[in-house]
Amino acid sequence: MPGLIGIIGRGDCSEKKHQLEAMMSATHREDFYRRGTFVDESLGVYVGWTALEGSFADEMPIRNEKGDVALFFSGEEYSGSSIRQELKQRGHCVGQKETAYLVHLCEDDPRFVEKLNGMFHGLAIDFRNRDAVLFNDRYGMQRLYYHEAADGFYFASEAKAIQAVRPELRTIDPQGLGEFVSYSCVLGGRTVFKGIHVMPAASEWTFKGAQLASRRTYFDPHEWEEQTALAAGPFYEELRSVLTTILPKYFHGPERLGIAMTGGLDTRVILALHPVAPGSLPSYTFGGTYRDSFDVRIGREIAGVLHQPHQVIEVGEEFLRGFAGYAESSILISEGTVDVYRASDLYISKKVREIAPAKIVGTYGSEIIRHAAMFKPSAPVPGLFSPDFLPYLDEAASTYAEARKQHPVTFAAFIQSPWYHYGILAIEKSQITVRSPFMDNDFVRTAYRAPQDALQGEDVRLRLIRGGSATLAKIPSDRGVIGHGGPFAMLRRASREFTFKSEYAYDYGMPASVARVDHLFSGLHLERIFLGRHKLTHFRVWYRDQLARYVREILLDPRALGRPYLQKSVLEAVVDGHTRRGLNYTTAIHKLLTLELLHRLFFDAS
Repeated sequence: MPGLIGIIGRGDCSEKKHQLEAMMSATHREDFYRRGTFVDESLGVYVGWTALEGSFADEMPIRNEKGDVALFFSGEEYSGSSIRQELKQRGHCVGQKETAYLVHLCEDDPRFVEKLNGMFHGLAIDFRNRDAVLFNDRYGMQRLYYHEAADGFYFASEAKAIQAVRPELRTIDPQGLGEFVSYSCVLGGRTVFKGIHVMPAASEWTFKGAQLASRRTYFDPHEWEEQTALAAGPFYEELRSVLTTILPKYFHGPERLGIAMTGGLDTRVILALHPVAPGSLPSYTFGGTYRDSFDVRIGREIAGVLHQPHQVIEVGEEFLRGFAGYAESSILISEGTVDVYRASDLYISKKVREIAPAKIVGTYGSEIIRHAAMFKPSAPVPGLFSPDFLPYLDEAASTYAEARKQHPVTFAAFIQSPWYHYGILAIEKSQITVRSPFMDNDFVRTAYRAPQDALQGEDVRLRLIRGGSATLAKIPSDRGVIGHGGPFAMLRRASREFTFKSEYAYDYGMPASVARVDHLFSGLHLERIFLGRHKLTHFRVWYRDQLARYVREILLDPRALGRPYLQKSVLEAVVDGHTRRGLNYTTAIHKLLTLELLHRLFFDAS
């Protein structure tokens, strides 16, 4: 994904420049990326950057008028208006670029990072003090990978950039791999690559004389945990006030903005509290092939009510025909942070960019407000992994259990989001700018003040929608939890819950005995009865039918069968069972395909 790449260290300048170019060449690239490099041999700083053309961080570096402070920034920042006003009062000119105010803040305030709000990372160079500061956002969502070596400190938004010049790092970290197998992400500051780490959230690391001189953590979520809880009424009022204040910032920016219109509550909250002019907000909903899902039907209805253009992005035959390419690219971009089925996110994001290069989403809302846990352990197929590898799965369970002891908002915003959601975000941000007001500092801080019994009462999002737009409140959600009341409201909700659960049962959750029967009658296309009301991808059926040849080619290849942590006979049984005998090993095949592509793209290449 777009971001910074660099080396800080002494040594042969020509060699460091060569390494920087090699790192830049190894990163993911698209025709709409802007790229550049900067070198200061006296400071031992070699930095490169990529950015989406026309985005907030498009024009790097940013310099102050004297030229003695330079800032390299990736991501977006949402404190701009208040900071700009403060800087103008100090006599700064902040109108040259969208990001110009940031370098002046950096110039004036040695603790400037604490004032920033958004998902970002950056490198600030102060030529006055002869130092450089590497930093990231307080959640760690704009990820930076790093490796410390005798000849320098390597950092990059993509681990593959570091591996390009440190090939010895193309080695599996078994603990990280065990975590990925169990949770489809790597926990803590680890990666699946031995010797490559993730910069902790809220980091501010200072380099002097090309050496790492200090590591400071500028924010601790315990600061927000210690706030006093509010009663239900005052909490609703404060949350509404915060959202109405911050939302305009997320609709402002240099890029054309669209919105992912869904049938859920989080996007509805945004639309209810921030009215937009008719025809000004392109909207789209992601659909499947069997029927118009509830998301599509509701998204189309909401767009009509708000008089916004709307279209459906279908994930169907075109995606399946190109699945091999999308699968490989999604793993190459996400680098061991998502499973292969997220290839559909890459396909969708490419389509979204054709509509608008930036999108606003409701992601993270239910997690932070309702404490929804989006990732949990996944039990492997018995006997699939070698006995020597199983202790790493047990260790992963202990790490996860410890993380779950945190405050539920801390877990959602500071653990689940950067650990689990990062990989999905990386795929999306390789194509478009993604904005979520539910990761705004003011919103997250306010969420900590929820009443102690908040989850027992009415979902505050329902009240926010009703308070913002009576019209939007009348449209039922995909699960039927909002909309017209009356005698049919409970029936509607029960019906949609039934279809939701039956679709899961037919797809991912189908037991082996039923899967065999379904396979026998596959010619009747029973999936047309059960699938498509709630979900747009249906990999159990796809792996069995349209993608069966791909699955067999990848997983029955001698390279895949020879991976040391897998049991060859069980792997063969899983592939044959799903593609030929009608058994259901969907989640296992997700993982196995992902692991094999990781090997081919990262480890075998060494």
